[in-house]
Amino acid sequence: MTDSEAWAEVARQAARPDAAAIRARFAADAARPARFTWRAAGLTLDLSRTSLDEGILAALLALARARGVAARLAAMARGEAVNATERRAALHIALRAPREAGFRAGEEDASAEVHATLEAMRRFVAAVHAGEIRSASGARFRDVLNIGIGGSDLGPAMVCRALARPGQPMRAHFLSNLDGHAWASLAPALDPDTTLVLVASKTFTTAETMANARLVKAWLGDRAGAQMAAMSTNIAATTAFGIPPERVFGFRDWVGGRFSLWSAIGLSIALSAGWEAFAALLAGARAMDEHALSAPEARNLPLLLALTEIWHVNGLGYPARAVLPYDERLSRLPAHLQQLEMESLGKRVTEDGAAVARATGPVVFGEPGTNAQHSFLQLLHQGTTPIPADIILVAAPDHPHAGSHRALLANGLAQAAALMRGRSAAEVLAEMLAKGADPAEARRLAPHRTCPGDRPSTLILLPRLDAFHLGALVALYEHKVACLGALWGVDPFDQWGVELGKQLAAEIAPALSGGSPAPDAATAASIAALREAWPGL
Repeated sequence: MTDSEAWAEVARQAARPDAAAIRARFAADAARPARFTWRAAGLTLDLSRTSLDEGILAALLALARARGVAARLAAMARGEAVNATERRAALHIALRAPREAGFRAGEEDASAEVHATLEAMRRFVAAVHAGEIRSASGARFRDVLNIGIGGSDLGPAMVCRALARPGQPMRAHFLSNLDGHAWASLAPALDPDTTLVLVASKTFTTAETMANARLVKAWLGDRAGAQMAAMSTNIAATTAFGIPPERVFGFRDWVGGRFSLWSAIGLSIALSAGWEAFAALLAGARAMDEHALSAPEARNLPLLLALTEIWHVNGLGYPARAVLPYDERLSRLPAHLQQLEMESLGKRVTEDGAAVARATGPVVFGEPGTNAQHSFLQLLHQGTTPIPADIILVAAPDHPHAGSHRALLANGLAQAAALMRGRSAAEVLAEMLAKGADPAEARRLAPHRTCPGDRPSTLILLPRLDAFHLGALVALYEHKVACLGALWGVDPFDQWGVELGKQLAAEIAPALSGGSPAPDAATAASIAALREAWPGL
């Protein structure tokens, strides 16, 4: 089947009158979950609450074959330049592979490079935890402050939050926003005598990161040389900043920022959660890597998740997706996935520069359950356009409050059921009348209380939230992104749109201080308004 024939078959399936029906599929087949649930790397993926059926799934799998998704993943694993616009490999899977895996990026032995860095990180972490590396005053470090932005912040911050436990080796803190209020609110919680500072910037020129690094260096004062480390490839710049070369941990250009938490960028994870936890995180991701690269297409979790996105975005025209982790520790997962997916898949041209023929990356947003139930889930239940949801459940809690956890799980399952089943006007009327409501009032309120149902949700189940299963979960989404890049024909490893804002900020900064004209009339007017409101500008 050709590419165009495969897309045409997906469109034909989407034109069926029952294409979006979910409730009717369950009514016809109560055993449906058994056929639309798969397991790998300790995770369970349940797609039964979507409108996928055997015909739709067959069309989507044929599309995956026509688009060469498996071959694309294999090329990524071989270290080929799958980041086409920058002519680079995207070899983040080498970061969690064993030393003997033999990954190569062109002529470079990527596995050897990875494990040399990992060993240097392990020794550093061990020395800090053992008190062999101490602060300038001789105190043990209690806190680690990571200064970064984007992939140098979101992934590590999410993981540190998820793996935080009482009695862990160090407390992790993150500073990313250029806004000085971010540092002003964080600084009082830290003691400069017991804080180890990490500066995460591959080039050591990232504007926001370096501005914050200078603020924190001034806060450390004479302690800075003894209490700072860096994750960077620019040794000259880190040395000039006062960070000793032995405290600089590098990573190659085949590690994209949003895929980098497994690299030296994860040093804050290892320092706060411990090296064993970091190693388990890598192991979980590796288990998902092995599954993604070897499992048959019909049982391949990342591919099935990607094909479900294709069905929702291109088949049914759904423009967004909500991420609802029913675990407070995963509160930063939606933010991480926003970058991972929207920066990777927010593209309007294919790899060869032609305009895309169909919609690509949807909007990704989310909050933990049950908080989301009292904010935007109203729109998911009764909004005019269906928005699919990823509902993530953790079976076993790490606290003794069993009743609270049962209630949490019940809420997550209830939202999935409510989105799928909905509530008809007849059901609303019958319920209100059974409770003694006035018939006229019941009829008046029925349209407002009706929920259409047939709203899709994907259920992802973790047996527990530990480092291994968290690693598998994040890698699941990483491979989903790679699959979608192949399906849509876009480069999921570049982010040229981000560069334009950086360039314009550099042009506008002198105009704010009056050193140059504004680049356009709108900016000039805004600068004038800012000067009027803040004469100190």
